[in-house]
Parts: sequence; structure tokens; C-alpha cells
Amino acid sequence: MVATLLVLAAILLVIAAAVGYFVFASFVFGAGYQPTPRRAVERMLRLAEVSERDTLYDLGAGTGAIVFRAARIYRARVVAVEVEPIRVLILRVRRALGPFSDRITIRWGNLFRLDFREASVVTTFLWPDAMARLRPKFERELENGARLVSHHHEVPGWVPEVYDPETHVYLYRWPSARRAPRSSPTITDGA
Repeated sequence: MVATLLVLAAILLVIAAAVGYFVFASFVFGAGYQPTPRRAVERMLRLAEVSERDTLYDLGAGTGAIVFRAARIYRARVVAVEVEPIRVLILRVRRALGPFSDRITIRWGNLFRLDFREASVVTTFLWPDAMARLRPKFERELENGARLVSHHHEVPGWVPEVYDPETHVYLYRWPSARRAPRSSPTITDGA
């Protein structure tokens, strides 16, 4: 009985440590873990008009909410970028076990060192500081017509083409995003 309780306690301790690592360790890597809600994922992909012709970069891919939907439903070529090793492992396992694995590339590394020139769509759910740091890189490397879709946080200094207040999704189209502010359309349920 005591041995069984010790084994159970050890298992619970390992599970608690794994959950704690999963949730909090990414702060060491520069970002906390918060998955993008399914409704926001769908809105992001629809607003960006993702298709099989696109190469989508998902920055801070987490466990792949955007990655696998973009490859499976929209048939886009997807580059998942994640810095946290456990999440990279989860992404790789999901890719190995799921359909359309040939359309998904997983990059373990620092998103500030990426080259965005081949991206036609960039998706993000990054903190404001990261968005500010990435902005000059986006401006140098995104091709004309590239779409950037952000959940919850704006690109500082850019004007969104569309903002959806229900899902907190911003759509930017490069290079028109840097033009003088104008009335940005806000969408609601119908779009």
C-alpha cells in the first residue's frame, strides 16, 4: 500500500513538473504559452485568404492550432516556428501521425533570425514587444502582397486592412500597412 502511494505520488509529481514546464518554461525562451482559440484561428486563415498557393509562416507555433488547420483545410505549405523544445516535439509527433505532413516544415529556433522572403502569409500571436522587434524585419523581407494576420496584438505603426473585434484579429497587407492611417474596416459575424 505504501509503495503504491509512493508510485502514485511520483507519477503525480512528474505530471505536475511536466505541466509546469510546459506552461512556464517558455518564459525562459521569451514568450508564455497561450493557445490561439479555434474561432480566432479560423478567422485568421479566412481573412488572409489562405490557399494551396501560399507559404504560411506561423510564428510561435505552439502545439500547432494554425499549422495543422492551414495544411489540412487550406492545403497551404506551412512553416511552423517554435523555440520551446517540448512544443517542437509535440509538433513533430503531430506531423508524423497526421495527414499532409509533406506540407509542414517545423523549425526549432529563434523567429528573429528567420528570413521571411518566401512567406506569402505570416500568422502571429506574439506579445507587443516581439511585434515591435519584428516590424523592421517584416518591412525589409516581406514581399509585396504578403499578408500578416495577428491575434490580439497590433504591429506598431502599421494600419490594419481589417480588424475583427470579436476575435481580436488584425489583417495587414504589405506594403499598404505602413501607409497613412485611414478608416480601417471592422468586421463582424458575417465576414
